[in-house]
Amino acid sequence: MANASTASTDGMLAPNQTAEISQTAGFDQAVDFSQATSTAITKLSEGEFAYLSEYATTHLVPALLMAGVGLGVVFLGYLVASYLSQAISRPVCRRVDETLGRFVGRIVFYGILLGVMAAVLSKLGTPLGGLAAVLAATGFAVGLAFQGTLSNFASGVLMLVFRPFKVGDVINAAGVTGKVNEIDLFTVTLDTPDNRRIIVPNSSISGGTIENISFHPHRRVEIVIGVDYTADLQQTRMALQTATATFAEQTISGEDRGSAVVLSDLGDNAVEWKVRLWVATADYWSIHESLMGEIKTQLDAVNIGIPFPQLDVHLNRVDGPQDEAPLRPRVRPLRRENDLTVGAIS
Repeated sequence: MANASTASTDGMLAPNQTAEISQTAGFDQAVDFSQATSTAITKLSEGEFAYLSEYATTHLVPALLMAGVGLGVVFLGYLVASYLSQAISRPVCRRVDETLGRFVGRIVFYGILLGVMAAVLSKLGTPLGGLAAVLAATGFAVGLAFQGTLSNFASGVLMLVFRPFKVGDVINAAGVTGKVNEIDLFTVTLDTPDNRRIIVPNSSISGGTIENISFHPHRRVEIVIGVDYTADLQQTRMALQTATATFAEQTISGEDRGSAVVLSDLGDNAVEWKVRLWVATADYWSIHESLMGEIKTQLDAVNIGIPFPQLDVHLNRVDGPQDEAPLRPRVRPLRRENDLTVGAIS
């Protein structure tokens, strides 16, 4: 009975032992292949070629087959990652936000692809524990070398989370004004009004003031105009109100909206007025130009001038003291040759 129980115990493995064997099987195969490869190289250096056929059939061909299968699995993982990233990001882009949808799609794609590659390497016998340690040390060194890049990455994550602007907004950041084309983990791509593509690092944007120009649906057009001091105030006000009434259809009405003509300041050279008009954000620049031209037309119609700064320069001649005679140039007399000749004879 004791022998039977011993035999049954020796013939069966505990579950934890089975798991350990399955985890180390690939590693043992990799060690065997490396040992066989070193042995084959040693025998080739010694001139023994009979071992090549055994090495090729026993080790090389199975290793190549496993590598081919691994590449196939990685390729399938790439296709699956691409499909899932698009399938997940499209609803987010459509219902939530395009910027957040692109970010989620990239996270899903790279997460699935890295997971598939780690599984394939583990199956092929690559020691992931040592690889993880090497990657950690390499990551630490790379992090010290690329502090700016990591700063851009952190700034990109913060902008994707707090979303001070989104794709399609017109912003003024880092000294650049343009329409946001793409928000990446490291950079923001802007298209300027003159159709230039500018790529700005995320840290430069998040570290400064961000002006989202197109955030609100309405904007106020404000034009400062100066008129002559001789112009009548009521006549000037009526002319400016006539200019704003021309754009009644484009004016946004409501509380704290509409149009206004305000006497602003008594300047050094002119009486300053402010003409304000609330319009849609998309019509801001066109209304700004048209309103400025209409103001000039209405002021000219009632003969109200727009002065410009002038500078008068007065020059006064300052004479010196009367008792000082002016200096005259000293004239040196010419030396004649006859005087030299007479002196020599005497």
